[in-house]
Amino acid sequence: MKKPLKKSRIPNTNALVIKDLVAPFFDVNWHFHSEYQLFTVLEGKGTRFVGDSIKPFREGDMVLTGPNLPHLWRNDKAYFQPKSDLFTRGIVIYFPKSFLNDSIFRFEEFEDIALLLEQSNYGVEIRGETNHMVQNLMLEMLEQKGSGQVIRLLQILQLIASSDQVELIANPGYINSHKESERDRMGKVHDYVMNHFQGKVSLKEVADLTNLSDSAFSRFFKARMNRSFSDFLTEVRIAHACKLLHESDTNISEVAFASGFHTLSNFNRLFLKRTNKTPLEYRKEHQRNFSRA
Repeated sequence: MKKPLKKSRIPNTNALVIKDLVAPFFDVNWHFHSEYQLFTVLEGKGTRFVGDSIKPFREGDMVLTGPNLPHLWRNDKAYFQPKSDLFTRGIVIYFPKSFLNDSIFRFEEFEDIALLLEQSNYGVEIRGETNHMVQNLMLEMLEQKGSGQVIRLLQILQLIASSDQVELIANPGYINSHKESERDRMGKVHDYVMNHFQGKVSLKEVADLTNLSDSAFSRFFKARMNRSFSDFLTEVRIAHACKLLHESDTNISEVAFASGFHTLSNFNRLFLKRTNKTPLEYRKEHQRNFSRA
């Protein structure tokens, strides 16, 4: 059976850790940790969860997450098939809250990097030419040792901090209210939804996974995720629809049903509400942007 590559924490003797992750699929566990994380996808597609944001991801996706910001890069179902020849690759850099003893970021010269690290509490997506430059630096960093890695990381952070090709991911005011003990519970919810969103999803079955009643689960979920479970499910389905609109010429009605919507009218209404575009407008805009890249 396929297994994802496990990530390790930063050794006490190191200022940072960089890893070249190659595996059948990315880590399936929704989680958060005390380190900063810069992650770029070199190979692989799926749905990305960062804070309260749900979006599709593909090759080139690059995100800086701050300490204790929940996240998950969940690959599409095809990656989990026993005979699948698909694989994923990504580069991840972990560095601690106390990076270089936190001292240099108190000086004026590092003010822009300090602001970037503060913004990373909401997740920062890096795009455009900045994305390409940082990816190349990360690839070079894999071959470096010792202080060269630290210097290169500072160069990367400076590049991102001075760029206008960045965007915050989670909504303003987002706060991670999850307890460490709840990670497994929420992980089971994410796993169930990603395996079943294309069909009927039962609130009772999801609540049973968490050992809560339907009403207690609904309150628990909304308090932790800043949205109802129904809204969360809809956003997962919309994210999948966006991916299909990006990657195929499948007609709109087939996109709707393949994403778990039972009627085309309901899909069109909810898609417009969450993206401010019709599915056709969204597809055309993506094709224009892709042709300019």
